[in-house]
Amino acid sequence: MIAAAADATIAGTGPGAIELVFLLLFAATGLAVVARKLGIPYPILLVIGGVLLGLVPALPSVTLAPEIVFLLFLPPILFGAGYFTSIRDLKANLRAVGLLAVGLVLFTTTAVAIVAHALIPSLPWAAAFALGAIVSPPDAVAATAVFQRLGVPRRAVTILEGESLLNDATALVAFRFAVAAALGGTFSLAGATIDFVYVGVVGTAVGIATGLLVAFAVRRLDDPVFSVVITFLAPASIYAAAEYIGASGVLAVVGAGIVVGQLAPRSQSSEVRLSGQAAWQVLVFLINGAVFILIGLQLRGVVAGLGGRSAAELIELAVAVSVTVIVARIVWVFPGAYLPRRLSRRIREREPDPTSRNVFLVSWAGMRGVVSLAAALSLPLTLNGQPFPERNLLIFLAFAVILATLVGQGLTLPLVIRKLGIVPDGDGGHEEAHVRLAAAEAAVARIEELSREWPDHLPLIDSLRAQYQHRAEHLDEVHHPGPETEAEQELLEHRQIRLAVIEAERETILRMRDGGAVNDEVFRAVERDLDLEELRMEA
Repeated sequence: MIAAAADATIAGTGPGAIELVFLLLFAATGLAVVARKLGIPYPILLVIGGVLLGLVPALPSVTLAPEIVFLLFLPPILFGAGYFTSIRDLKANLRAVGLLAVGLVLFTTTAVAIVAHALIPSLPWAAAFALGAIVSPPDAVAATAVFQRLGVPRRAVTILEGESLLNDATALVAFRFAVAAALGGTFSLAGATIDFVYVGVVGTAVGIATGLLVAFAVRRLDDPVFSVVITFLAPASIYAAAEYIGASGVLAVVGAGIVVGQLAPRSQSSEVRLSGQAAWQVLVFLINGAVFILIGLQLRGVVAGLGGRSAAELIELAVAVSVTVIVARIVWVFPGAYLPRRLSRRIREREPDPTSRNVFLVSWAGMRGVVSLAAALSLPLTLNGQPFPERNLLIFLAFAVILATLVGQGLTLPLVIRKLGIVPDGDGGHEEAHVRLAAAEAAVARIEELSREWPDHLPLIDSLRAQYQHRAEHLDEVHHPGPETEAEQELLEHRQIRLAVIEAERETILRMRDGGAVNDEVFRAVERDLDLEELRMEA
């Protein structure tokens, strides 16, 4: 998969192609700003912008080697998704997430392959399954952006985020096997099963080991610049290492991201965490923008390579595949939500029946995004010395599915939420108030201990006690050189006292997260406040 990555090049047919890419990235940024003003997820405008780019004849043609897509674009996206995964929420909803992330992905892959092969008899089965794997994983970015703005039950968001993390791994592993079958010309179920176990187990092991290594390196460095650089370089390196030994680079990167994310509160300083989160938001946005721009710049070449097919035939194929993707999700989600409860008394007792409104919401929130785009761009250019069968058509159909789901479902999702009368469950605010109260109470207890350790600083301690007692009562809604003067000594001791209080708060919320008493989203919100408070002490 990555053997030719070193030889990958970007070639433009006109002058200033690289400069044009930077200008287009500025355009993508402008589209994202407009999307925020309009209150819609920015991927929707990016995909529309990509279509418009494909209609501009003056733009140069850009060719990106398929291997470089997997090596540079997908690993950071998967690593970031793993980093922000809530282990507690994932475990609590593992059955529902597994049915979507594994069962639905394989069901959609098979359904799309059958429809594509029936409509295009000349398309080999392996290529048809590759198309199914490309368009099978939904991207939760657009859906969660709408959910955060309008408000929906927390469990729906959790399920979609968990699905988005694991379905990428399932779909990309399936894509890998489909492409390997196309390249090899044969497919053995027994051999594929053994390979699947190997790439899964070894890939996960590589991810855990390298995640621990990255967390250790970041902890030892404790530098906001070099620590962030390491996390930028890690995903591609981990992916390449896993692929080199024949394991799943996708699972390795996801596993490493989860490990680093879970260890971040103890392995990273406040400054490193805040700097890293800001830098990663920029990186993920640039990757999204770059991928949509690349598909736009290749769109004219893709359309030109579609052969003698008429516009009517292309539209018919695009509609058929897009409808298959949308209907397959609806057909799978409803039985998946209710059938296990009918078959298992234990599930019925543990999980009440979800409302049909919430089930339909999950079934309608299946927008495809940057992972499908990147996978389509990574299709091999040749197959055993010959052009990969219908490569341009597969890329065109993948883009059509993304356009139909992102624009069609994405723009109608707010209307669906309003029409169904779906409202947030309100658990998040209560949970956050609970964890903030626990942190404040831990701070008050630590202040009492500090009053005995630092009897010469009672005015500061009394001030801190009053501050944190007030906070607790109203929660219902660097290292420095040695001091040279007594004033510097006093400031240093004041800082130590404040840091001790913040550390007591941080340890309390960490225990709550590790014990499953609070989800990661709330934990990170409170942790961010503590990090900012700690950094303000440096000013």
